Amino acid sequence: MFARVFRVGLMAGLAAGLAMAALQHFTTTPLIQAAELYEHAATQPAIGSPPIASAAIGHDHGAASGAHDHGGSVWSPADGLERTLSTTLATVLTAIGYSLVLIAAMLAAGEKINPRASLAWAAGAYAATGLATGLGLPPELPGSAAADLVGRQLWWVATAAATGTALFGLIRIDALGAKIGSVILLIVPHVIGPPTAPAPESTAPAELAAHFASTSLAVHAAFWLMIGAAVGMAWQRTASRPSRATARAPA
Repeated sequence: MFARVFRVGLMAGLAAGLAMAALQHFTTTPLIQAAELYEHAATQPAIGSPPIASAAIGHDHGAASGAHDHGGSVWSPADGLERTLSTTLATVLTAIGYSLVLIAAMLAAGEKINPRASLAWAAGAYAATGLATGLGLPPELPGSAAADLVGRQLWWVATAAATGTALFGLIRIDALGAKIGSVILLIVPHVIGPPTAPAPESTAPAELAAHFASTSLAVHAAFWLMIGAAVGMAWQRTASRPSRATARAPA
């Protein structure tokens, strides 16, 4: 069973990850590159201004959000083929991880894995990791103001886990107490709220940021649906079949 889970997770993750990387290349990547131009321009001193002006104008994105650091001490892929390959590899590895988590969750719940069921579970996973978390932490462009990275990560993980647990309770458990507890679990992370940025500043235009947030959520939904479909089809394809010796054995 473990070998089958790993094989299906690898197959589904590779297929969904490559498809997702291609989709990102034409949707979110151009928006990120445009935002990086604005971020770079904001760190440059104005003509005729002393060099220190760049420190006041610039936004230390790495220190503020922890998302990335443009300093020379941290490696980052060069633009072009190197960056495309790096992004593709990261997307494929993420898809494999998501596929394995989806399979493990369905098996733990006693769910029969097929394309229809895995798509339904993938939709729930998107609600937990995309919609619920996006209410408090919408996808951000480079140059956006952001709170402490660790605090944001903790809130994201807690919100995704709480939402997934709540959806399972609402759908699979009939007890009234479980229903009420699930609704409370859905609400609590948003009552607490994520950590907020010290100052609402951004180098990218608001229109670009809004376009990126909406596009990212749509792409994230497509990502989970591709994973769900790939897991369901790969699981059925790897279903154990009678061996040739067994098939030829006399009745």
